[in-house]
Amino acid sequence: MQPKHRVADVLNLEVDHLQEIAHTSWNERALHAIRKCRTKALGGHLDWCMNCKKLHLQFNSCRNRHCPTCQGHKQHQWVAARTQELLPVPYFHVVFTLPDHLNSVAIPYPKVLYKILFDSAWETLSAFGHNPKHLGAKLGMIAVLHTWGQNLQLHPHLHCIVPGGGVCEAGFWKKGTAKDDFLFSVKAMSDKFRGRFVSKLRKALPQLPQSLYDKLFKKEWVVYAKTPFGKPEHVIEYLGRYTHKIAISNHRILSIDKEKRKLTFSLKDYRKGGQKTTLTLSTKEFIRRFQLHILPKGFTRIRHYGFLSSSWKKEKLPLLQLQLRDKNLAHIITFAVQEKSLHRCCPSCKKETLITLFTFDSRGPPKDYKQIIKDKLEYKH
Repeated sequence: MQPKHRVADVLNLEVDHLQEIAHTSWNERALHAIRKCRTKALGGHLDWCMNCKKLHLQFNSCRNRHCPTCQGHKQHQWVAARTQELLPVPYFHVVFTLPDHLNSVAIPYPKVLYKILFDSAWETLSAFGHNPKHLGAKLGMIAVLHTWGQNLQLHPHLHCIVPGGGVCEAGFWKKGTAKDDFLFSVKAMSDKFRGRFVSKLRKALPQLPQSLYDKLFKKEWVVYAKTPFGKPEHVIEYLGRYTHKIAISNHRILSIDKEKRKLTFSLKDYRKGGQKTTLTLSTKEFIRRFQLHILPKGFTRIRHYGFLSSSWKKEKLPLLQLQLRDKNLAHIITFAVQEKSLHRCCPSCKKETLITLFTFDSRGPPKDYKQIIKDKLEYKH
């Protein structure tokens, strides 16, 4: 179902003010790309379905990773690849969150701060994993950076998927034995995470005032471990929902008042148990909040660690899967990988039978495009 309103609609209302709203030229470029997504400004292509014989005029996507309409195909490919790496073991969902005192640092130094967040989270987990008192094995982790809260304010946190065990030095699987909700004590992890993070921050940004560190140590940091996933298919469902998620989807925008330059969007109030509510902002304030979540150029927001890192899993992960072989898991993986993507899929008959007859730039299709189509189809036959 197509959304009634889009983030692009809001950006178009304030097109003359995007430069002053954006913190950097990179953010401004991203906002303009999202604004032009799937419009004549980016050019397009004319597709023909070999099954139902219908023509479809389609404008090009901006392909920006922050765009609400450009994530579906990439998400499907990524999830299919991760599904093939599943193990028949429990999986945990762990969240590392930064205190709001660090928001003032995240705005001018996002690349530095978010890298420290990734490094500190993995070093914390890895330290507990390697310790013989806790597990004595190499852990694996997939970490996804989210920088937003439901109200679009800055709220940097990592969603981590952690298999319930690790690989010992001999190369065999070692199951986690903790009776708690997670492999290790969440309280102990929280303290270590804070220590690692602050130590790295001092080295990376020595100009920050001591008053900031005083606030950071006064506040209790929380590492949150959710209930373990019940089955491998639940991990797949989670991956599909969280990995390529952006700050806000088009479907959450409920109304736009063009005259008053205001909009209303839906959100969940987690302070009230996830109760659904709405928030109304001016269009400028909405864009200001939205651009806070545009990541620095080239910054990787999904990272793999330990035995799930690219260097390790290429050769050793298949052996680990054989060691923990599970016929039911093999069926789940096959089913998930075969699930259809909408890429190159005909909007009418839903078959993956689209072929591109020709492309065009921002000037639009040529006036004689119908004759060009006729000639091309006759040639193909």
